[in-house]
Amino acid sequence: MKVVVSGSSGLIGEALGASLASTGDEMIRLVRRPSASAAEIQWDPRAANGALDPAALDGTDAVVHLAGAPVAAGRWTAARKREIRDSRVAGTSGLVSALRAMDHPPSVLLSGSAIGYYGDTGGREVDESAPAGSGFLADVVRDWEAAATPARDAGIRVVNLRTGLVLSRHGGVVGRLLPLFRLGLGARIGSGTQVMSWITLTDVVRILRFLLDHRDVEGPVNLTAPHPATNAEFTTALASAVGHRARLGIPAAALQLGLGEVSGELLSSARVLPARLLEAGRKELWLRGGPIGSALAAELGPA
Repeated sequence: MKVVVSGSSGLIGEALGASLASTGDEMIRLVRRPSASAAEIQWDPRAANGALDPAALDGTDAVVHLAGAPVAAGRWTAARKREIRDSRVAGTSGLVSALRAMDHPPSVLLSGSAIGYYGDTGGREVDESAPAGSGFLADVVRDWEAAATPARDAGIRVVNLRTGLVLSRHGGVVGRLLPLFRLGLGARIGSGTQVMSWITLTDVVRILRFLLDHRDVEGPVNLTAPHPATNAEFTTALASAVGHRARLGIPAAALQLGLGEVSGELLSSARVLPARLLEAGRKELWLRGGPIGSALAAELGPA
């Protein structure tokens, strides 16, 4: 396959690229700087049509669109919220416009999304049939997915990747927390009872490869493990994986003072189940079904 990938330098993009290379598939990276080789295409996610020449995408079998500004990189100022939104909604709209202008568009678009679509679910379990929640992130994700929808008019199969908390030693939340946890400074957040819907990076890549090949799957798909965990369980499991115990806690009030509005996302619950992946058949797709401790230990491996 010839697969075009945006956000290819991110945690998931790098892992997907390694997987594609291992099977002899070709990855073409969308980059914002001038392209340095035939394996790169320059684009501008803020421009109309992504500043992409549709002819540059000729011969593409699939597109995996993962680009988007980090959500929890700091306080949500007005400018920061605009960047989070525009990097997803405008970027997706531009890319889809370029795909629709192609004479022979790719057969599938796997378009980034997030379980933030459901908002704070509390103790309630939700799957892909649940409606959108409320709040800033829920609004962004709803519009993000809507921006990908017009690709269907060009005959492209569109899958919205509603991804949960990705566990990996190489980056993301776990990558940022590991240095503190290795010093014995791991801490639960607030009460620790809030639910986190997680998935390992290994499983994310497996799912992406699965979705590229299975033409009967389209629309929203939750990329989460079957068993969500509380923040306290996550904290204990991560501390144990690096040989420590987690005895500390960060009060909710301190988090709210330090981070402002974004703290609400860290203190809310998201009990999101991967119903559509399970329906698609576990004979072909393996999801970690055990506790988060086992998954973290396997994902982190030797220190």
